[in-house]
Amino acid sequence: MNRYQQLLQLLTSHEEDFIKFYEKGVQAAGTRVRKAMQEMKNLAQEIRNEIQKMKNAAEAQKSNAQESSF
Repeated sequence: MNRYQQLLQLLTSHEEDFIKFYEKGVQAAGTRVRKAMQEMKNLAQEIRNEIQKMKNAAEAQKSNAQESSF
């Protein structure tokens, strides 16, 4: 769950910038939001890759266990 916490923390740490941009129209806050969103995108991609790797490893282990039972 550490990755989830990282993603959640990144989102919540930029809450003020979201408010400043969307409610007050502060352009500099919009730039910070865009940067934060890029960081979240990169982190989300890392999480996706990690999940796929774990799924593939579990499937390979299951497949090996089935083969060795024959």
